[in-house]
Amino acid sequence: MTQDSTVERPRELQGLLELTARVGRDPLLTQASTGNSSVKLNGILWVKASGKWMADALKDDILIPLDLREIVVECLRQDVDPAGRYAGASLETALHAALPHPVVLHVHCVDTIAWAVRKDGQAQLQARLQGLRWQWIPYTASGLPLARELERALRTQPDADLFVLSNHGLVIAGDTPERVESLLAEVRRRLGDPPRQAPAADYPALSAICADSSWTLPHDDEVHALGTDAISRSILAGGLLYPCQALLSDSGSVELFRPVRRPLPGIRPPCGYPERAFLVIEGCGVVVHRTAKPAELAMISGLARVVQRVPASAPLRYLTDAEIAGISYEVAYRYRELANANQISGR
Repeated sequence: MTQDSTVERPRELQGLLELTARVGRDPLLTQASTGNSSVKLNGILWVKASGKWMADALKDDILIPLDLREIVVECLRQDVDPAGRYAGASLETALHAALPHPVVLHVHCVDTIAWAVRKDGQAQLQARLQGLRWQWIPYTASGLPLARELERALRTQPDADLFVLSNHGLVIAGDTPERVESLLAEVRRRLGDPPRQAPAADYPALSAICADSSWTLPHDDEVHALGTDAISRSILAGGLLYPCQALLSDSGSVELFRPVRRPLPGIRPPCGYPERAFLVIEGCGVVVHRTAKPAELAMISGLARVVQRVPASAPLRYLTDAEIAGISYEVAYRYRELANANQISGR
């Protein structure tokens, strides 16, 4: 069965769709088309399609139906990633199929990622998540490898329903959308810390840079912290923190996130970097390219929110060269194109 099959949409999907839409509208939980959700009903796995925006769950057909037994028997047991077999299937389809829970939600929760990028993240969360049935999942590439790690975690703790993914995000599973949302709210309450206060952006200088150029000001003022906050600049200079950050670059280079010098008075503003979606201006703020797509802008906003919640003293675990090399930038390009194409106008 593929997403092209004619399958009647059961009424039981409504609860998942409502939860998905609420989660998708919160930039602290998802950015652009990141994150996914699913429900298992009568042998069918209804899972968010690749490139669809969770925020559009109530006004777009974002779920595709897949035969759960077929995925398990012909994919998971044969070490075949279902994302490569079913056109349009989410990269994390294997994750949703591998978990036995009826409802599964995967989000790129900013508060969680701020802990998940720390070397001591697992130890730090022991106290914060005490009493919850949770597991720490070491960084693993998305798709079938991540599904295998979750299966191993369940063999250790079969009743686990909360999974913190190192350098990635959060997975919550449960019997109903209501229980999943309740657990998500509890996790956010426990892990949420206020963002670091950043110096204000220098709007006159940014406006001068944008004048008669291909650059413009971002709509999200919080993005400017990437340029005005010295701690954030230092964090970004150290490397890549999570895969969605790498999606902003087709090479996996940290160079994209290093600030350029603020132009001196009377000096022509930076006019190069035509391949970049944004520029971090040291001590000044951020400008974005006029051709930057919605998915790129949303991910930049998410990145700013993550680093503003990481303390200067935190020991950080950056993605290794091997992990970065394991990210398919061809897939990343297609993902961005799908995300931009699927954005519903008027959001």
